[in-house]
Amino acid sequence: MCLCVFVVPDVRYRQSEMPDFMIQIDIYSRPGCHLCDEAKAVIERVQRRFAFVLRVIDIESDPALEREYGEQIPVVCVNGNKAFKYHVDEAELEEKVKRLWKT
Repeated sequence: MCLCVFVVPDVRYRQSEMPDFMIQIDIYSRPGCHLCDEAKAVIERVQRRFAFVLRVIDIESDPALEREYGEQIPVVCVNGNKAFKYHVDEAELEEKVKRLWKT
């Protein structure tokens, strides 16, 4: 499985602002998918405001993922829970991440 991790190095948080655990957001994607590129851009904008790990998972690298997701991409999971399909609403994603920061 091909994984890419994107980190935003310019963002600094005080230790008291950080969540107790690292938030992870996964985008199930494939090369050349314009909806996937749009979803990634939205997620990266939120990532500039809140620290989390972002993984872009190429479904073409794993036959099981290809069967599971096919053309129904992008699929975005937050901490392993499916949160968005096809389109990521920036305000909704930010709200989900904020809630995780507060827990």
